Amino acid sequence: MIGAILFLSFLVLLFGGVPIGVALGLAGALAILMADQSILAMPTNVYAGIAKYPLIAIPMFVLVGSVFDRTGVALRLVRFASAVVGAGRGALASVSVLVAMVIGGISGSGPATSAAVGQVVTRSMTQDGYPRPFIAATVGAAAATDILIPPSIAFIIYAVLVPGVSVPAIFMAGMFPGILAGFAIIGAVVALSLINDFGGKARQEERLRVWQTFKEAIWGLMAPVVILGGMRIGAFTPTEAAVMAVFYGLFVGFVIYRSLTLRDVYEMLVEAGETSAVILIVVALASVFAWSTSTLGLVQPVATWIVGLGLGEFGTIALLMVVLVFIGMFLDGVSTFLILLPVLIPIANSFNWDLTWFGVILTMKIAIGQFTPPMAVNLMVSCRIAGVSMESTIPWVVWMILAMFGALALVVVFPDIALWLPRTLGTL
Repeated sequence: MIGAILFLSFLVLLFGGVPIGVALGLAGALAILMADQSILAMPTNVYAGIAKYPLIAIPMFVLVGSVFDRTGVALRLVRFASAVVGAGRGALASVSVLVAMVIGGISGSGPATSAAVGQVVTRSMTQDGYPRPFIAATVGAAAATDILIPPSIAFIIYAVLVPGVSVPAIFMAGMFPGILAGFAIIGAVVALSLINDFGGKARQEERLRVWQTFKEAIWGLMAPVVILGGMRIGAFTPTEAAVMAVFYGLFVGFVIYRSLTLRDVYEMLVEAGETSAVILIVVALASVFAWSTSTLGLVQPVATWIVGLGLGEFGTIALLMVVLVFIGMFLDGVSTFLILLPVLIPIANSFNWDLTWFGVILTMKIAIGQFTPPMAVNLMVSCRIAGVSMESTIPWVVWMILAMFGALALVVVFPDIALWLPRTLGTL
């Protein structure tokens, strides 16, 4: 009875417009009181929820995303990718996906990447003959790869919450699935462009030279190498890598491109502080909710019931796929992990699934939800920038969703797509 009230009160608060962190905390507090537990468990769990060293990386990765957005890295990456891919049907759409994948290796935030890439490519894609709903669908889908390609805030949260999973291991495990998802989306947008004759309409005022644009974009291309390469050789931890990435971005902005000012730094710090505070408040208050579910004994019965359905491994994964894609329409990856991992991990353990691989496929399911209407967070941003309604993107985005499902199916059937790299590098 108390368990039903816990989840019902959370849903009522959430759909009533209460911020998700506050809804989690209030629902957890209500359950604590109804179970005659000490309310002092609430401040203890709030503190314990964020008193974890890896979480320090979150504000830094949020900040580095803002830094590279303001330095003009996205524009230089678009120019370089356009020079490599060339003009023609589907070319610029492919470029937008490739650039989103690189930006994802810097910021790790889907909505942030959707905004950065959308602002850069929307005008040029419109001039090149792409309809605005297609542009919004492409950018929103491409940005969903960003919680897969490291660094990923969702991966950091998963590693913090799941014992035995390290941040370097799940970072490496997400690399190939993230790239696979990106190329699946590229395949969909190119096919749609060829069938509908999108792209190749703009006049080429100047032929972009590969070498010239490469020299301009090299500093942006090197950012993921610095972040991931430094962790791989043991020069710094994931948390330290986030700090190094910030210094690298500031160096590029002030010394190389000379596009940053002290005023920009102040605004970026404020922006990153606000975003990080929201994330960490959700993490802290979700700890109260998670403690309530475990203390009341709600987790194991639910997990046992799902396993007892007799669906088998692939049937259970399919069930979780439907549930998580639906939830991903409404919640970001961090919130989804905080709410559902207490139930999902016992299910994974019952089938003896590798928890690092399990984290990757969970994140892929959530990524699909982030650009699945009607409440897709990435698509909301790209639609706002393109000036179209989300409903108008459905004829295009449904094909990109199917392409992403295809990539997810490959990772489910062939776990080594995710696990080969961390095993080879010795992080697993």
